[in-house]
Amino acid sequence: MMKQMLSESEGYDLLREYGVPVPTYRIVMTPHEASEAAEAIGFPVVMKIISPQIIHKSDAGGVIVGVGSRDAAAAAFDRIITGAKKYRKDAEITGVIIEQQAEPGLELIIGGKTDPAFGKVITFGMGGTLVELMKDITLRILPLDEETIRQMIREINGYPLIKGYRGMKPRDEEALVAALTAISRFFQESEDVVEFDINPLRLYETGSLAVDARVIVTDTKDVSEIKERQPVPMEYFNPRSVAVIGASQDSSKMGYAVMHNLLHFPGQLYPVNNKRSEIQGLKAYPNITAIPAPVDLAVITVPAMHVPRVIEECGQKGVPLAVIITAGFKEMGEDGKALEDRVREIAQRHGTRIIGPNCLGMIIPPRGIDTTYVHQTPNPGNIAFISQSGAIINTVVDWSLANGIGFSNVISVGNQTDLDFLDYLRYVQKDEKTKAIILYIEEISDGKAFMEVVSEVAKTKPVVAIKSGSSRKGQAAAASHTGSLSGSYEVYMEAFRRSGVIAVHTLTGAFLAAQMLAHPKGYPRGKRAVVITNAGGFSVLSSDYAERYGVEIIDLPQGVVEELNGFLPEFWNKGNPIDLLGDASDKRFEKTFEVLARHQELWDMAFIIGFPNLVLTSDHLAKKILRFSEMTENRIIVTLLGGDSMNAGRELLKEQNIPSFEELDFTFRVMGRVLWQKFRVKAPGLL
Repeated sequence: MMKQMLSESEGYDLLREYGVPVPTYRIVMTPHEASEAAEAIGFPVVMKIISPQIIHKSDAGGVIVGVGSRDAAAAAFDRIITGAKKYRKDAEITGVIIEQQAEPGLELIIGGKTDPAFGKVITFGMGGTLVELMKDITLRILPLDEETIRQMIREINGYPLIKGYRGMKPRDEEALVAALTAISRFFQESEDVVEFDINPLRLYETGSLAVDARVIVTDTKDVSEIKERQPVPMEYFNPRSVAVIGASQDSSKMGYAVMHNLLHFPGQLYPVNNKRSEIQGLKAYPNITAIPAPVDLAVITVPAMHVPRVIEECGQKGVPLAVIITAGFKEMGEDGKALEDRVREIAQRHGTRIIGPNCLGMIIPPRGIDTTYVHQTPNPGNIAFISQSGAIINTVVDWSLANGIGFSNVISVGNQTDLDFLDYLRYVQKDEKTKAIILYIEEISDGKAFMEVVSEVAKTKPVVAIKSGSSRKGQAAAASHTGSLSGSYEVYMEAFRRSGVIAVHTLTGAFLAAQMLAHPKGYPRGKRAVVITNAGGFSVLSSDYAERYGVEIIDLPQGVVEELNGFLPEFWNKGNPIDLLGDASDKRFEKTFEVLARHQELWDMAFIIGFPNLVLTSDHLAKKILRFSEMTENRIIVTLLGGDSMNAGRELLKEQNIPSFEELDFTFRVMGRVLWQKFRVKAPGLL
């Protein structure tokens, strides 16, 4: 794809067609023309070099501002041409643009880029020469409506400067809305425009002006292929019979580990090995066509060069689904891609669906299915984990066993030559065992389709995502400010926000958020919270964390305070957080819970914080918390601080699907991410 930057005048002309205010300008070729044009436009003027080879005009001495007379215009023309030739001898100079010098105003940036996964994106924020230093921007994926545009304007840190800050007159916010609307329409409708930035767009007390426009076009139309999708029947994930092709008796081989993990499969298991008649105590077959009964699932571990033949045999056998564990396909280069294309073509011809290749396959603990070579099969549970990394699955499974976390499904997507994230999302959406979904994502190929599917899934089941690749290391130099400000990672974060996906940074954060939302009560109704604790210092910290992460600590009405006065010590703090003091018994907690349950319309979440002491054991506190949870439809969020002495209470809560946290900051950070998604509060840190 060939990219080309339009001249400034061409950019102005494009924007003017969409009603964006731009400066009056003329292009001149001689000093005399410069004098005439400058006078006609009206002094003072700005003069700039026009050359496709000179992108950073100021570096070449190609920009002169404040030109105030005919003679000054002629002299400026000569200086610009001389400086440009000295800066780059081979530069093609097509003239000098003279434009009205805009009045000083609030400098903003409006830009756009084309993301490879999600398409066209608009960025907006504080502009000018410090734009990359300040990085006060927000972005949205097109198309935009007026409400979204107004949200963008009001969520940047610099919005008070638009609204009117410390006696300054407000700027014309309606003119800014109109400009953003017109510019987003220009980008949406201009198929050849792939990137642009207007920096600055100057905003005045009345009106706005696009002072500098950089527009990048391509001569190649987007011909991205729309993948034709065939729904995957649910029964494909509930096979009655499994064949392991490449099953082995040698414990050092992958075929051994996969076969070993499937020995507890409750259906029929068939090892396939053309050199042995028995594998791990089961009769082996030379190939899959020799198996005398139907096969619902084939797991393939043979070397890549043999996979096309094996898939052909699976097709002849009528196998509906094949998991290709083997690596050595498109991840290895062009030869591997050609081999993978061949495998996919054979499978499509026979109607066999493929998981992988280059994957671990799937683990469905409630059904006793484990096609992977993980060290130990995870426990059954209600979280589905779908990952683009097999190594992360290995780690997560090992970690889950130590932390008592179970799964409804664990799926390694591999190269996604056939089934991909969208197919797995649709499957776990329908899966009754799945109550929450975690995604580990490296790259999505069809972002628009992903957003469409995941937004539907997130309406019924919470979706949490970790996206790798947030660092800028290795990122190519961008052709515009917008390209450098809005990397692909930021676009993914916006896609998640727009689709109802909770974005996190860590695996621990992902599982804590998923466990929290897998509870039948799901999301909190709002962001209003009460805090109940017997640890005074932590009540102060909880207020700090709540403010930091967008949780609203409510003021207790006087009537509620008076009810609490009836049984709490005289010197309790008489506010929220409610400090029950270090000698609080289970009865003191119980009566407080009863008061809050009677007034549950005042709050949406109750944060309960306990610490180890001799007055109240963790299991006694947990029992009162469980009773409190039964008394209210609101969310109960528990933090049991301390070490092993609190484990009895944690276990009691876990048995009733109430997750408990062990660190207070993390408690509020988890809820901050949940509220960020549900109520658009600002949560400054990811989990």
